[in-house]
Amino acid sequence: MNSSASAEAGGQAPGLLDRERLVAQPGFNRWLVPPAALAIHLCIGMAYGFSVFWLPLGQALGISKPVACAVDPGFWGALVGLGRALFTTSCDWRVSDLTLTYTLFFVLLGSAAAIWGGWLERAGPRKAGVVAALCWCGGLLISAIGVYIHQLWLIWLGSGVIGGIGLGLGYISPVSTLVKWFPDRRGMATGMAIMGFGGGAMIGSPLADILMNHFKSADSVGVWQTFVTLAVIYFVFMMAGAFGYRVPPAGWRPEGWTPPESTKAMITSGHVHLSNAHKTPQFWLIWAVLCLNVSAGIGVLGMASPMLQEIFAGSLIGKPEIAFGALDAGQAKLVATIAASFVGLLSLFNIFGRFFWASLSDKLGRKLTYATFFGLGIVLYASAPWAAHAGLLAVFVAFFCVIVSMYGGGFATVPAYLADMFGTQFVGAIHGRLLTAWSTAGIVGPVVINYIRDAQIAAGVPRAQVYDRTMYVLAGMLAVGFVINLMIKPVASRWFMSDAEVAALQKRGGTQEGKSSGIGRGGLNGPAALAWLAVGIPILWGVWITFSNALKLFH
Repeated sequence: MNSSASAEAGGQAPGLLDRERLVAQPGFNRWLVPPAALAIHLCIGMAYGFSVFWLPLGQALGISKPVACAVDPGFWGALVGLGRALFTTSCDWRVSDLTLTYTLFFVLLGSAAAIWGGWLERAGPRKAGVVAALCWCGGLLISAIGVYIHQLWLIWLGSGVIGGIGLGLGYISPVSTLVKWFPDRRGMATGMAIMGFGGGAMIGSPLADILMNHFKSADSVGVWQTFVTLAVIYFVFMMAGAFGYRVPPAGWRPEGWTPPESTKAMITSGHVHLSNAHKTPQFWLIWAVLCLNVSAGIGVLGMASPMLQEIFAGSLIGKPEIAFGALDAGQAKLVATIAASFVGLLSLFNIFGRFFWASLSDKLGRKLTYATFFGLGIVLYASAPWAAHAGLLAVFVAFFCVIVSMYGGGFATVPAYLADMFGTQFVGAIHGRLLTAWSTAGIVGPVVINYIRDAQIAAGVPRAQVYDRTMYVLAGMLAVGFVINLMIKPVASRWFMSDAEVAALQKRGGTQEGKSSGIGRGGLNGPAALAWLAVGIPILWGVWITFSNALKLFH
């Protein structure tokens, strides 16, 4: 409903951020919405790249080297040390204290998405995007103050807690909107946006490194100034993205497109209410599918660098006869640099796997796509030890590039899977609740791979073989996921809302007018080209930087 209609009905005209103001008018180009979503996701995706700050922050006072705090022995001593680190102004923080910010990011992301997903559906993507920008960028500014006055608790509060809430709201803000604008290409649409979250660090990390080197001086490591600069840049992009959001009129469909038969494609034509979605077996089956897919991938991502170093060791520098434990300091440094290139290459496949697999799912169907993730993943994980022992570096790297592409593809495909199962009315909020599977996987995956590795080392297994058992365990996890995915069937009709209930919700959301009149499939016109350039240029710059570094792996 437009503003004048509301005024004539005696109601108050909708505000600038209200959902009623977002209903697209005739002539709107739907291809303006994905770059708006990318603008937000590329900014909040810098959460993946925060490790670039840990070492500089670890010597924020000492500048050239850390000023060590007194360390008390034992468990209680460690707790006292952590408490001291929160408020100390006389010694530098340990990296282990700083990395808790990273943990807070993803705990708060999943929690915020689950708690406020329902509010987002009512308030609309613009309001959620603005709140996400205020939280994420405001958190960076609070962290900058924390660095400036050397108070770790402000960094935890600013970036970890407040910024983590911004991550959750920003992550799910475009999901419901995109699946409604692209009912013909749900996977591709959500893949484009969620690709941005995976690519945020690819742009933000080298940018942060450039800024820190620019601001570095005799009395500053340049981090607080970098936080302020990034906050300003990100705020501009995120606000542009938030105000670029539009929602389609109720019942809108691309001209000439008809929904596929649900009996063939497992795509429902109904809508399940948010309050009922978690009561269905489909929700928990998809939850388990996402959790297992992410657990297997995230564990490998977290250990990618040491894994490559320990397995191939001297082979990475043309000296295959040298085992990992026999590397001298200079050789170990070279090996570590090459392994960092491996991590960069994996990040590229993580990013583009999100777009590739999500787009392919529009052709294959979501269930078959996940079956491919699990089936192919089982083969690759089980074959990785063979490639490692045979010294086939290129084959080993290729295996894990494909594995990580499917890890990213799982994130990008699941919103479309949910829309297929539960309809589009509450898909953003349902997706928010499902992200608790990500939080769970973030604990399960690293714990499994680290525990098995440490147990193997303690048992005297050579470093080149300590990951063999891990690969088989991860293959087993994917086998369980494969079976669970096969169990997913269409949602029973008793869970769907009636047409009257859907119409009432759409009326309250201000989208009951307009239908599809005057809005077509869209294309690359002038405004759309400019919008895509605004996000495309930073992406291409990040790809070029990452690819240049990744080439070191084979030099």
